[in-house]
Amino acid sequence: MRTDSSPGTLPAREHLPAATAGTPVLDVVIPVYNEEKDLQPCVRRLHDHLARTFPYPFRITIADNASTDATPMVARRLADRIPEVTSFRLEQKGRGRALRTVWSASDAPVLAYMDVDLSTDLNALLPLVAPLISGHSDLAIGSRLARSSRVVRGPKREFISRAYNLILRGSLQARFSDAQCGFKAIRRDVARVLLPLVEDTGWFFDTEMLVLAERAGLRIHEVPVDWVDDPDSTVHIVKTATDDLKGVWRVGKALATGSLPLDRLTRPFGDDPRDRDLTDVPGGLARQLVGFCVVGGLSTLFYLLLYSGFRLFGGSQTANALALLVSAVANTAANRRLTFGVRGRSGAVRHQAQGLVVFGIGLALTSGSLAALDAANSDPAHSTELAVLVAANLAATVLRFLLFRAWVFPDRRETTTYDGPAHGRPAQDGPAHDRTTHDRTTHDHITHDHITHDHITFATKAYGTHDTHNSRALEGTWGDATLRLQQPVRPHDTDPGDAR
Repeated sequence: MRTDSSPGTLPAREHLPAATAGTPVLDVVIPVYNEEKDLQPCVRRLHDHLARTFPYPFRITIADNASTDATPMVARRLADRIPEVTSFRLEQKGRGRALRTVWSASDAPVLAYMDVDLSTDLNALLPLVAPLISGHSDLAIGSRLARSSRVVRGPKREFISRAYNLILRGSLQARFSDAQCGFKAIRRDVARVLLPLVEDTGWFFDTEMLVLAERAGLRIHEVPVDWVDDPDSTVHIVKTATDDLKGVWRVGKALATGSLPLDRLTRPFGDDPRDRDLTDVPGGLARQLVGFCVVGGLSTLFYLLLYSGFRLFGGSQTANALALLVSAVANTAANRRLTFGVRGRSGAVRHQAQGLVVFGIGLALTSGSLAALDAANSDPAHSTELAVLVAANLAATVLRFLLFRAWVFPDRRETTTYDGPAHGRPAQDGPAHDRTTHDRTTHDHITHDHITHDHITFATKAYGTHDTHNSRALEGTWGDATLRLQQPVRPHDTDPGDAR
């Protein structure tokens, strides 16, 4: 897992403007390896669909993963005959390597990829990228496991897919439903910061990218898809499953040790609607009190359940200390996120340490109340113990809120400045944005005709030199959420080539 720093905090999401100067809004990458038979019909079908139904300029990029058959020749022929098609040649295998290389070099603001077999119905492509164009989401994935998806495949692949996604949910707490569907998209500004953190170069690339994005708080949009299994797929299931499990272990270990700078992927303050001052919406002290009371009530119930359980195996003081310790850690984490709106890993350890100090004060209050009860009655009833503890916890709760608000989570917004883009305008290039993305292609020299690095050669229609932060295609006003298209949006029509 890579731990090198990425270029910086993401800018606020903005609706992409209508394309200018012929720069494509969407770049669809098709990674291929020895697909001389299927490549041409796939590309022509995809191009026909986009030309008829997609209202923005687009590009189709063929990423050849060191094919040994006639695939490179077919790719070059397609690139020569179709203006919107470009081909890249990589001398090393690996779908993840191909996607990272092509996405990193692309100047399109929205990047997507799909498998060459086109198992996914193409009518899902526009719903996939629309949330990224509008600025609503950071990534988008097709899901074969959504309720409204319609999937045709054998029981073996169905079992493997569902089992793998259950493993992700159980081990990495993933909340997205389908990590392996070959139908995904990402905004270029997000890819610029996220891809350097992704280590895998093979089939696990998708999963690693999604897990890191989700852990960083990025928004992932899911689209139910119609999907028909390709019986001639060349994917080696056993080897792929083994590599995926190794990847799960590696990513889980990196997340557990906190070795990833996921704070680099956070959006600036103010992009989250919960950060805004809205009329008639509780804010400041009132909002914090409501959140703290809810968390406190749940924490008290959790504490009482723990105390009752620990009391079966030990004395009242031991049970109280253990129950209070566990519930205090959970209470601090919940208040940090829900009450005081602190997001990300930054300062989490310090906050928990300060929370333990507050816990110590609460322990002194509750332990003192139990000691006073024992002094007054040598054998108090269990219900009496609980009543005394509830009263002591209420007092400790009030003190905890005051300490949380004034000491642990003080409001520093008044002294915090953000040097990002002004509202409604893209950020201007500056030194912070001129840093080259840390990647295996850090020292690649990108020209209009040729790219060579570590035996990776891209011989094609080139993308041309582009700015890694702010393409000329994105100049202009971003604040207007109403698209002004160069051509009217075409009405929905059914692609006869998509019939299955």
